[in-house]
Amino acid sequence: MASQLGIARSTVQSIVKNDLKLKSYKLRRGQYLSDKSKAMRLEKCRKLLQHFQVRRVSDVIWTDEKIFTIEPLPNRQNQRQLLSKDDSMSPKRRLAHNRLFPKSVMVWAGITATGKTPLVFIERNVKINSEVYQKIVLMDNLLPWVTQHFAGGPFILQKDWAPSHGSRSTLAVLEAHFPGFLDKNLWPASSPDLNPMDFSVWGMLEGKIAGKVFATVDDLKAALEVAWASIDDGYLRRTVNSVKKRLRACVKARGSNFEILL
Repeated sequence: MASQLGIARSTVQSIVKNDLKLKSYKLRRGQYLSDKSKAMRLEKCRKLLQHFQVRRVSDVIWTDEKIFTIEPLPNRQNQRQLLSKDDSMSPKRRLAHNRLFPKSVMVWAGITATGKTPLVFIERNVKINSEVYQKIVLMDNLLPWVTQHFAGGPFILQKDWAPSHGSRSTLAVLEAHFPGFLDKNLWPASSPDLNPMDFSVWGMLEGKIAGKVFATVDDLKAALEVAWASIDDGYLRRTVNSVKKRLRACVKARGSNFEILL
């Protein structure tokens, strides 16, 4: 701006700050939403609000998957090192780096307002097809946990609609063992901002292991287990209870990105 106007940079800064009262903000992050996606989100958020007038949001099992690597990406904005001016260009200054393809593991997990499922680790070389999702996630881990945690009481399973989650054989398993799950008529696509696992839990878990580099995938798994165990029920309750507020904000935003309204 200073170059285009032919004035000093300090003059532009003074005008922006003192005369126009403007501040510099980072761009907000959010998923891209087409007009069709916004309309769909608006319709389904309204349906979900009606649904939760009858059913309890605290009974929902919110689930998701995420990849964790043994070398988390450094946050160059916030991860800093205290050095003298002389040392700032010396070998003492740490280097933030990542290998081209660091070892990783896929993690599946779920929460309710009153508890957490076990972490389910799926190795990098395993493709999560319908068979793997049904056996390893649903039958071997989620069903035993649901049986113990809810003890025959009502629950609602939420999940996204990845191909393995929505295949005909998976739907048959869901109908048989998890009746009342949030189906495609209720749960909107392109909506990580409505799923507590996406808008809060994964970030908290990443924060608990931030800045650590792990020698092996097993070390990473162990750290994730410790971090997962440290998440308390108070946090789970507050996070799950915020979902209805987010649904209302989504309706107010006509299905568009809404987090600025929270």
